[in-house]
Parts: sequence; C-alpha cells; structure tokens
Amino acid sequence: MKTPLVIFGTGDIAQLAHFYFSTDSEYEVVAFTVDAAYRTDTNFCNLPVIAFEEISKYYAPEQCEIFVALSYSKLNAVRKEKYLAAKALGYRIASFISSHATVLNEGRIGENCFIFEDNTIQPFVTIGNNITLWSGNHIGHHSTIKDHCFIASHVVVSGGVEIGEQCFIGVNATLRDHIKIGEKCVIGAGSLLLADAEPQGVYIGAGTERSKVPSTRLRGI
Repeated sequence: MKTPLVIFGTGDIAQLAHFYFSTDSEYEVVAFTVDAAYRTDTNFCNLPVIAFEEISKYYAPEQCEIFVALSYSKLNAVRKEKYLAAKALGYRIASFISSHATVLNEGRIGENCFIFEDNTIQPFVTIGNNITLWSGNHIGHHSTIKDHCFIASHVVVSGGVEIGEQCFIGVNATLRDHIKIGEKCVIGAGSLLLADAEPQGVYIGAGTERSKVPSTRLRGI
C-alpha cells in the first residue's frame, strides 16, 4: 500500500513533484496545500487544494507525509520556512530520489530532497535536508551539501567540496575539488569556481557576446 502524500505548492515544481511521485515512488499524492492567501483555486492536477492553515483537519500528521515543492525564491528561504512549518505541525517530510539517478552514498540524504534523473552521487557524499538536485549533476566523492540548497542541471561538484546552507548553483557551473562555498552564495550559470567562496558571495560566469559578423556571412554553415 502506498503512503499518502500532500504536496505544498501549486506551481510548476509542484506539478513536476506530482508527476515524479506518481510515476516513480511508493507514495500516492492525495492533495495539494498552500497558504490561504495564495489559494486561488480548489483543484490542481485533479486533486483538492487545501489551505495550509487547515491541512491537519483534513490530513492529520499520522495519516500522511508532506513534500514542499517550492523553488529557490529568496535564496531558498521560502522553501525552508514552509519545510520547517510542516515539521512543526508534526508531519513526516518525504523526499523524492529518482530511480534513474546513480546514488552510491549509502543513503546519506535528508528530508524534503528532490533528486531528479541522471544525477550521479558518488560514495561518501552527504546531502542535507531540503535540497533540490535538478537533472544531470555530478556530486563528487566526500562532498557535503548543507541544508536548503538548490543545484540546477549539469553542475559538476568535484570531490571534497563543502557547500553551505541556502546556496544556489546555476546550470553548468563547475566547482573544483576541496573548496568551501559559504552560506547563501549564488554561483551563476556557467561559472568556474577554483577557490573558496565567501558567505553571501555572488559569482557570475562571463556571458557569451554577440559576434560582429552576422550569421549570413559565416562560411560552411
């Protein structure tokens, strides 16, 4: 028998969570929940949407688990707040780990983690609570990702890296081995980080500039 699951959120990530939990887990999604002030409809993905302030009246903590399906808004602070609020109500917090991910770290993965397909998590990695690993990342051996982080697709985290709480790491970023990323850092898409990053640092990769030569003058294309 599958475990009943309530998903916090009604946006794109919540819809994705519904898809993944419904097709690749031992959970059955039974409802969605959001704060009453943000409840604009009573139905989402053909399931009821219940105000979070009233969720325990309909789905008691002993009856189901909750998964908080929110983005990296405000450096993951919103997702952190709702994750802690659900725990404070006594709910067990689910994680999703794709069956199409390669996970070799003996299950050292916390609560409310959303680990998509094609992630490679090498031995001796520690992944904290409330972590999103979008598809296709490499998390190198002996690395640690602390709570409330969001790592976008195709990021390379080399061996022995420590990533502090509430960090955002963008698409195709590369982190060299044995460096430390301070809390609340933003590592932009395509960035190459070769040394430690101070807390609250913002690191932006160089964007590609438009060539002065128009496409119609290129040879061989």
